[in-house]
Amino acid sequence: MASPIHMVPLNQVLDPRAAPPLVETPPSEMGWSGDTASKRRKKALAVRRAPATPLAPQSQQQHLQPASQTQPQHQTVMALDAAAPLSMHFDAAGSDKEKVCIAVGRFLYDAGVPLEAVNSVHLQPMIDAIASAGGKPEVLSYNDLRGSVLKKSLDEVTAQVEFYKGSWTRTGCSVLADEWTTDKCRTLMNFSVYCPEGTMFLKSVDATEIVTSSDALYELLKSVVEEVGEVNVVQVITKNCEVHAAAGKMLGETFPTLFWSPCSFLCIDGMLEDFSKVKAVSYIIGHAKAITGFIYNNAVALSLMKKYLHGKDLIVPAETRAAMNFVTLKNMYSLKDDLQAMVNSDEWIYSLCVLPKNLGGVETSNIVNNLQVWSSWAVVVRATEPLVHLLKLVDSNKRPAMGYVYAGLYQAKAAIKKELVRKSDYMPYWNIIDQRWDKHMPRPLHSAGFFLNPLFFDGIRGDISNQIFSGMLDCIERLVSDVKIQDKIQKELNMYRKEAAGDFRRQIAIRARRTLPPG
Repeated sequence: MASPIHMVPLNQVLDPRAAPPLVETPPSEMGWSGDTASKRRKKALAVRRAPATPLAPQSQQQHLQPASQTQPQHQTVMALDAAAPLSMHFDAAGSDKEKVCIAVGRFLYDAGVPLEAVNSVHLQPMIDAIASAGGKPEVLSYNDLRGSVLKKSLDEVTAQVEFYKGSWTRTGCSVLADEWTTDKCRTLMNFSVYCPEGTMFLKSVDATEIVTSSDALYELLKSVVEEVGEVNVVQVITKNCEVHAAAGKMLGETFPTLFWSPCSFLCIDGMLEDFSKVKAVSYIIGHAKAITGFIYNNAVALSLMKKYLHGKDLIVPAETRAAMNFVTLKNMYSLKDDLQAMVNSDEWIYSLCVLPKNLGGVETSNIVNNLQVWSSWAVVVRATEPLVHLLKLVDSNKRPAMGYVYAGLYQAKAAIKKELVRKSDYMPYWNIIDQRWDKHMPRPLHSAGFFLNPLFFDGIRGDISNQIFSGMLDCIERLVSDVKIQDKIQKELNMYRKEAAGDFRRQIAIRARRTLPPG
């Protein structure tokens, strides 16, 4: 099937100058190295509960209060060194930045603050505010933080929430239902409301007894829509399964101007997951896991990897486990020459293949030196790269992704067809994409977003997909009740589709296609 658009690589949507690196979000499981998340948590817990080792001779500790056996090691360090001035840690040439870093670190360790706190978006503004105050700002007291500061923060958040709610009537909004399962197998559903001004958390519901029934789920979603305001809600986004689809269909019948949409991120991630189960792809992933499983579990091999790969890692964390498979495949392929140099070095051969003979080392050498494996490896990487970029785009907060999803799917299909050529070879992958995307019902909002995206304006040809244009008309009929306005919109759409469409041909409009979001 020929693409109805001129391809614009999706990696240029986030950054027109170059393909951005994938988001390195720590995955829930590192399936490549063979270790499970639960084992790592237990190991980490055991380390935290271990008695702290004395950090100074007994003669130096006799005047210090001994640390509790259950006290974390970083707190033990601060207990022993709390009175030491910062100057002890630096020479005369110590930089101001280093002093700031060690001061912040000592505060976090002493207070037992989780180190993830440094990832807060409010950390840098806090440091900037302290720096701009000049001199020596007074330290806030406990009563300040629980009194006036807390009240001002609450007022600020309340004002922001009211601002978001006020924008719902102007721009419309989407209700997001994020579903997850706790360690005790309880299903929680977090409801958020998205609008162009920002995303607002609404509430959390224990939906353990609800998600198994489409009728109960419908009633829950209906109550949330009524709470936000049915005239404000454009779409409700949930998981893509039978129960949610049935509830979404009933919701659309109750509220004629509302659309139910399955989560695009989960759909695209499901495509990658299904790809990884195809025999040809699973074969390459299995080889990659064999390589990484051996290297990361053998001290000698790991040391050689750090040497020959110049400190680079083979495994690259990604948004999901399925995405991590393909991102790691791409990374390993880019390091092919270094891997081959490593397994053909005297150090590798004599340490891991001869004396003593290590079956894992021999297997890794055979895989890395197999040119046919690398040829198939390259095909998998090139065929799946557009879909991985699309997953990153959908998960990004940089711009709304709805106007790019159909373009991304067309590009993914085109890449697969280019690599596999024969219809019998590429159709199984196309079927996976179609089955995951069109599993329950059409997506008119995504069709309209694609149709109205100025980035693809030049590529919209005379006879575009009936599904795309039908989705566009469906949005008009459901969102606009006045038939005169519908006719006017239809007339303007025909003008939009013409090659010489007036102001759309101006250079300023052409330049804006890559910078302005659709809509």
